[in-house]
Amino acid sequence: MHSHDGTDEDRYKKVETREGVGTVACAGETYANVRYGIARFQGMTRAGLPVPGVHRLDGHLEFENTEALQALVGSEVSLHLDDGSVMKLELLDSEGRVVAHGHGPGRCLCC
Repeated sequence: MHSHDGTDEDRYKKVETREGVGTVACAGETYANVRYGIARFQGMTRAGLPVPGVHRLDGHLEFENTEALQALVGSEVSLHLDDGSVMKLELLDSEGRVVAHGHGPGRCLCC
Protein backbone atom coordinates (compact mmCIF):
# COMPACT_ATOMS: atom_id res chain seq x y z
CA MET A 1 0.00 0.00 0.00
CA HIS A 2 1.35 3.42 -0.97
CA SER A 3 1.20 6.11 1.69
CA HIS A 4 1.30 9.74 0.71
CA ASP A 5 3.13 12.03 3.12
CA GLY A 6 1.62 15.24 1.72
CA THR A 7 4.70 16.41 -0.19
CA ASP A 8 4.91 17.12 -3.89
CA GLU A 9 8.14 15.11 -4.16
CA ASP A 10 6.37 12.02 -5.45
CA ARG A 11 4.68 14.03 -8.21
CA TYR A 12 7.85 14.45 -10.25
CA LYS A 13 9.12 11.94 -12.78
CA LYS A 14 12.72 11.79 -13.96
CA VAL A 15 12.64 12.36 -17.71
CA GLU A 16 16.26 13.05 -18.60
CA THR A 17 19.80 12.73 -17.26
CA ARG A 18 22.83 14.58 -18.61
CA GLU A 19 26.45 13.88 -17.70
CA GLY A 20 29.65 15.27 -19.09
CA VAL A 21 32.29 17.97 -18.80
CA GLY A 22 31.39 21.61 -19.32
CA THR A 23 32.16 25.18 -18.35
CA VAL A 24 30.65 27.22 -15.52
CA ALA A 25 30.25 31.00 -15.73
CA CYS A 26 29.36 33.28 -12.82
CA ALA A 27 29.91 37.00 -12.16
CA GLY A 28 32.28 37.43 -15.09
CA GLU A 29 34.45 34.43 -14.18
CA THR A 30 34.65 31.22 -16.21
CA TYR A 31 35.65 27.80 -14.87
CA ALA A 32 36.55 25.07 -17.39
CA ASN A 33 36.60 21.27 -17.09
CA VAL A 34 33.68 21.06 -14.67
CA ARG A 35 32.18 17.57 -14.51
CA TYR A 36 28.41 17.54 -14.18
CA GLY A 37 25.52 15.17 -13.63
CA ILE A 38 22.08 16.76 -13.97
CA ALA A 39 18.65 15.10 -13.86
CA ARG A 40 15.50 16.79 -15.17
CA PHE A 41 12.22 15.96 -13.46
CA GLN A 42 8.79 16.67 -14.97
CA GLY A 43 5.93 17.70 -12.69
CA MET A 44 3.04 15.26 -12.84
CA THR A 45 -0.62 15.45 -11.86
CA ARG A 46 -2.03 12.98 -9.35
CA ALA A 47 -3.49 11.17 -12.37
CA GLY A 48 0.02 10.74 -13.80
CA LEU A 49 -0.18 13.31 -16.59
CA PRO A 50 2.68 15.80 -17.20
CA VAL A 51 2.12 19.38 -16.05
CA PRO A 52 3.39 21.75 -18.77
CA GLY A 53 6.05 24.13 -17.51
CA VAL A 54 6.62 22.38 -14.16
CA HIS A 55 10.20 21.15 -14.08
CA ARG A 56 12.99 20.65 -11.57
CA LEU A 57 16.69 20.19 -12.24
CA ASP A 58 18.80 18.47 -9.60
CA GLY A 59 22.41 17.41 -9.80
CA HIS A 60 26.04 18.04 -8.97
CA LEU A 61 29.11 19.84 -10.27
CA GLU A 62 32.71 18.77 -9.70
CA PHE A 63 35.25 21.59 -10.06
CA GLU A 64 38.97 20.98 -10.55
CA ASN A 65 39.51 24.07 -8.38
CA THR A 66 37.76 23.41 -5.05
CA GLU A 67 38.41 26.99 -3.89
CA ALA A 68 36.32 28.25 -6.82
CA LEU A 69 33.52 25.90 -5.80
CA GLN A 70 33.59 27.23 -2.22
CA ALA A 71 33.45 30.84 -3.45
CA LEU A 72 30.37 30.16 -5.62
CA VAL A 73 28.18 28.47 -3.00
CA GLY A 74 24.81 30.25 -2.91
CA SER A 75 25.27 31.76 -6.38
CA GLU A 76 23.35 31.27 -9.59
CA VAL A 77 25.73 29.85 -12.18
CA SER A 78 25.43 29.15 -15.90
CA LEU A 79 26.51 25.65 -16.83
CA HIS A 80 27.56 25.36 -20.48
CA LEU A 81 27.08 21.70 -21.38
CA ASP A 82 29.26 19.80 -23.83
CA ASP A 83 26.40 19.81 -26.39
CA GLY A 84 26.30 23.63 -26.43
CA SER A 85 23.16 24.11 -24.30
CA VAL A 86 23.19 26.24 -21.14
CA MET A 87 21.50 25.65 -17.77
CA LYS A 88 21.02 28.25 -15.05
CA LEU A 89 21.49 26.55 -11.69
CA GLU A 90 21.81 27.52 -8.04
CA LEU A 91 24.91 26.09 -6.37
CA LEU A 92 23.65 24.96 -2.97
CA ASP A 93 26.65 23.66 -1.07
CA SER A 94 30.37 22.94 -1.01
CA GLU A 95 29.68 19.38 -2.23
CA GLY A 96 28.60 20.85 -5.59
CA ARG A 97 24.84 20.20 -5.35
CA VAL A 98 22.84 22.27 -7.84
CA VAL A 99 19.11 22.83 -8.39
CA ALA A 100 16.75 24.85 -10.53
CA HIS A 101 12.99 25.11 -10.57
CA GLY A 102 10.59 26.52 -13.12
CA HIS A 103 10.31 27.00 -16.82
CA GLY A 104 12.11 28.97 -19.47
CA PRO A 105 15.44 29.19 -21.27
CA GLY A 106 18.17 27.54 -19.21
CA ARG A 107 15.74 26.13 -16.68
CA CYS A 108 13.73 23.28 -18.13
CA LEU A 109 15.58 22.07 -21.26
CA CYS A 110 12.25 21.80 -23.09
CA CYS A 111 12.43 25.23 -24.71
